Amino acid sequence: MPEDGPGSKKTVFIANVAEDVDEAALLEAFSTFGDIVDVQLPLAATNPAHVEVDRRHRGFAFVTFAAMADAQDAIDNMDLNVFRGKVVKVSIATSTKIASQPAGNRPIWETEEWQRTYGSKEGKAADAEPELQAAQDEEEEAMEE
Repeated sequence: MPEDGPGSKKTVFIANVAEDVDEAALLEAFSTFGDIVDVQLPLAATNPAHVEVDRRHRGFAFVTFAAMADAQDAIDNMDLNVFRGKVVKVSIATSTKIASQPAGNRPIWETEEWQRTYGSKEGKAADAEPELQAAQDEEEEAMEE
């Protein structure tokens, strides 16, 4: 996992961000707690024809500090406080990705982890053939007797 960005202990997640807040306002408000490396305010999906007119954010932000202690100070001081007319929730950012998530749209049975755990279809079929043959031989012997 990268040391900076969402998911690091230096990055705080800010929920319930007011519509009039921009990256500069976040930088100004949170810089009192320490040196800031990065500020991210994800934009909402909009109609591509109106991108310049419709530049709203999604209501949350990420602020990455230079030190973990600064991030914790920001949480301690800003969590559940009013910022630009709205009560914001501030916490350590966590990654939403699953560690063993398969790449792209591959089916789960094509991943190496699944193959190690459950084996490949070819391997199971090859292992099953001698057993099947032995069972058929036993049946034939029983019928002959």
